[in-house]
Amino acid sequence: MSQPAARPLALVTGASSGIGLELAKQFAEHGFDLIVVAEDTELEAATQQLRQRGAAVFPVRADLTRREEVEKVVAAVRGAGRPLDAAALNAGVGVGGRFVESDLDAEIGMVELNCISTLHLAKGVLQDMVARGEGRVLFTSSVASQAPEPFQAVYSATKAFVQFLALGVREELADTGVTVTALLPGPTDTEFFDRADLTDTKLGASDSKDDPALVARQGFEGLMKGEASVFAGSVSSKLMGKLSAVLPDAIAGKSHKPMTRPGSAEG
Repeated sequence: MSQPAARPLALVTGASSGIGLELAKQFAEHGFDLIVVAEDTELEAATQQLRQRGAAVFPVRADLTRREEVEKVVAAVRGAGRPLDAAALNAGVGVGGRFVESDLDAEIGMVELNCISTLHLAKGVLQDMVARGEGRVLFTSSVASQAPEPFQAVYSATKAFVQFLALGVREELADTGVTVTALLPGPTDTEFFDRADLTDTKLGASDSKDDPALVARQGFEGLMKGEASVFAGSVSSKLMGKLSAVLPDAIAGKSHKPMTRPGSAEG
């Protein structure tokens, strides 16, 4: 009697909530088993949700701002006993506020998580995929990568790093059987704005943020199609991202400023 084919395996970082959890649900619902990574205690509940969708789920609790913890994730992937078919490098945070007043340690931690850990994980994951000749990687960037963002200047710079890393590596790997896709969500209804101290801004207080499940579904579909970039969310969010990409930086920065200024939610 022939053995049933093994389910494909996916890695999702930042998988305990928000877009990351919704991406993990997409993988589970499309027949993938999962290695899910997060730092917080919500990972346990997320793991249970994903197992209820029929996936075998292997949680890895890790602080990705620490390089030895990133190596723990790489070791978990390589020790899974089967190849990694897809990865969603989604973990990230924001820090808002006026640059000369915002917390330097928090911003350095953000660079470590958004940029350094993404680079580190991508290197390990993609080396193995290229050696095998197949695989898919999704990098979660942001529409904030498309233009300067006053009052979240460092955050938008980290997402520009992720965006250009994804697109550059994509071209390098064009003939390898491995695809790289960048996901660019607009403002999404997650814990991001609370954690980034942006709830007193017009952007953070807006009640028209996108559903993370919609963003994740669009990102997953783009990944599976091998698309280069996915502007995800509502029609207005997609238009906002594409418009930011074509406006001169000085104009785009000025246009974003009223939405991201601290206290702007009160008029």
